[in-house]
Amino acid sequence: MDFISAIILSAVEGLTEFLPVSSTGHLILASRLLNITQTDFVKSFEIFIQLGAISSVVFLYFKDLIDPKKWPPILIAFIPSAIIGLVFYKFIKSFLLGSSEVVVASLFVGGFILIAVEYKNLGKKEVIDSFEKINYKQALIIGIAQSFSVIPGTSRAAATIIGGMLAGLNRKTAVEFSFILAVPTMLGATMLDLIQSYKNFSTSNLQILAVGFIASFVVAVFAIKFLLKFVKNHTFVSFGIYRIAAAIIFWFFVLR
Repeated sequence: MDFISAIILSAVEGLTEFLPVSSTGHLILASRLLNITQTDFVKSFEIFIQLGAISSVVFLYFKDLIDPKKWPPILIAFIPSAIIGLVFYKFIKSFLLGSSEVVVASLFVGGFILIAVEYKNLGKKEVIDSFEKINYKQALIIGIAQSFSVIPGTSRAAATIIGGMLAGLNRKTAVEFSFILAVPTMLGATMLDLIQSYKNFSTSNLQILAVGFIASFVVAVFAIKFLLKFVKNHTFVSFGIYRIAAAIIFWFFVLR
């Protein structure tokens, strides 16, 4: 992997990590378009640049992150994914990451689910409009929903937002909960992979990782601000349509 490819992939990560469209899925498909072989380092790179994306959350939500009242529901929501990640780490990295077919199928199905949830909530009056109102049961529902995001193409953001909306959170609260929940989730996933892989990194590998971190951080800051403005006046139906269209396009022009 060269530096140009690293910057492109990192920009894709930063743009899609917090949108309900699957950053992992887009990274795998982007790698396919760029003819980047899915080596162990490339897989580690795709996991590591998530650290740049979550750093943007720390940068924008620092006051919330140091508020101890915000952490109990976050930690409860984190538990299901932590268990799934630890138990199935080798299977996920060996068989799921890098599979374009799994990504396309997940993008397609997830698009319909996102649209269905929006129509289910049409006209519904959400009662949860702040972190303080989220109880432990609702946090656990969001956490269980997030655990499905280990399947590439599902989208961690989409899973947590859908889980939040089904639990009664309004869009803005569901989105912001998804942002902050990303910190322990993605930090855990990144650290787990680094512990397993860091001994195999060369000096050039470390330089590429550094460039990827910076690029994903910068782009993610703008993506977060965009999504917060978007949800004020729009539903997630357009993202559902995009997922379905992207899946069909990639199926016909990339996989066939």
